[in-house]
Amino acid sequence: MRNEKAAEVFRTFLKQVKNRITPERFEVLDAALEHHGHFGADDLYVQLKNSKSKVSRATVYNTLELLAQCDLISKRNFGDNLNRYESNYKRQTHDHLICVECGKIVEFSDARISDIPKEISEKLGFDMNSYSFNIFARCKNEKECKKRK
Repeated sequence: MRNEKAAEVFRTFLKQVKNRITPERFEVLDAALEHHGHFGADDLYVQLKNSKSKVSRATVYNTLELLAQCDLISKRNFGDNLNRYESNYKRQTHDHLICVECGKIVEFSDARISDIPKEISEKLGFDMNSYSFNIFARCKNEKECKKRK
């Protein structure tokens, strides 16, 4: 289901940066915003193909970069040299705890953390735009961790 406000943000962005406005790009937008959690470009491509889409892999990759540039999605790297994405649209700000052994990602929010980037930015003479906070750790329960590998 198309989110018209997000589509308008994307349409305006594409015009500003002089990129073509195509149905395929909006198909990728819809799929990215509807996806729950973190996903890779290939994950989204496979999902689109499974739903009989004719969108190319290159269009998925390129469109995800454009969506990240206009802040409708966030591009994340959790230390494994893979880019993952998640929707920014109507989502609460959150941070990530990542297991360095099995790759499990846990999202969490803590007001104490969310205030720190703004305070540091102001102290150093910056206007904060956004921040990303990741904690890299190991699952305490080794048996459960190995099951996820």
